Amino acid sequence: MTESGNICGLRREDFQATIDGRKTDLFILRNSKGHEVAITNYGGAMVAIMVPDKHGNMANIIQGHDNIQDVINSPEPFLSTLVGRYANRICRGRFQLNGKEYQLKINNGPNSLHGGPTGFHARVWEPLQMNERTLVLSLISAYGEEGFTGEVKITVVYSFSDNDEFSIEYMATTNKKTIINLTSHGFFSLAGIANPTPSIEPLICQINANYYLPIDETSIPTGEIRFVEGTPFDFREPKAIGKDIDADNEQIRNGAGYDHCFVLNKHEEGELSFAARIEEPSTGRTMEVYTTEPGLQVYTDNWADGYSGQHGATFPRRSAICFEAQHFPDSPNHPYFPSVVLRPGEEYKQKTMYCFGLRIK
Repeated sequence: MTESGNICGLRREDFQATIDGRKTDLFILRNSKGHEVAITNYGGAMVAIMVPDKHGNMANIIQGHDNIQDVINSPEPFLSTLVGRYANRICRGRFQLNGKEYQLKINNGPNSLHGGPTGFHARVWEPLQMNERTLVLSLISAYGEEGFTGEVKITVVYSFSDNDEFSIEYMATTNKKTIINLTSHGFFSLAGIANPTPSIEPLICQINANYYLPIDETSIPTGEIRFVEGTPFDFREPKAIGKDIDADNEQIRNGAGYDHCFVLNKHEEGELSFAARIEEPSTGRTMEVYTTEPGLQVYTDNWADGYSGQHGATFPRRSAICFEAQHFPDSPNHPYFPSVVLRPGEEYKQKTMYCFGLRIK
């Protein structure tokens, strides 16, 4: 719940502010094991996930801040937040819908990224804590916001089970044909955040994808769907993140490491299925990702510079890994990618689960 007695050491009053007439707060989800997920309704940012290692030691395994001003002013604006209306990049911020061209705000080189500079990560969501394990956030995105068409109503439900399954469910409707692509940009550090937070390169990673999307030098998909075999992007069998992260490979250079969308193997569209698994060798912590989405953007925190986070932790380059379940980047400009169009009378739905566990050897 929202009381201060918690194991993550965060104080509710440090997250309380009024921004554009809306109040921010801190919400704690707690399961029967006493494990916790802490979320603020500013950007839907996850600021703590407290789970044990193989020795029973609790640690926060997601990067975040310990007060609302640092969340707002973070050097990484998408640090463990919700993102939208359109997760990932749209080339030059331009797309066509019904024969009309739309121009979005540009905030990443020549491109639009994660819904623009005042996207969903920078909004105060309306919160409703249903019970100790469930938080509902809602938002109305106005027509024309950041250049997008249509008014969109969004609901996001966070839930935390007794089996340490952290689920995020998304629902959205629109009053006019538009595009939508939502995700959560969790920066996971399974070794536990620290000063400095350890590198994610020793993580053993498996990704359920036979194909990935190559990108150009501005991180826009080229349009090709490339087989992972024989490339640094082959995670069909578990391997260390660091094994090929600096390979002499054009795609690795374009992403400064991994910052690519993997095409998840699916038996049918929209099924909730296994996407990825990571294991942190020193702590034994594991995380499995399941999603209904067709793609998984894997980002290895290639641009962090050691900035400060929660409780004196620092976040160096490659100290986190992100698994952003979503539709493909720049889909509006690639007609053969899965559609991101939402029409009046339809409902956008997505579910992603992050399942935490242990491997005790």
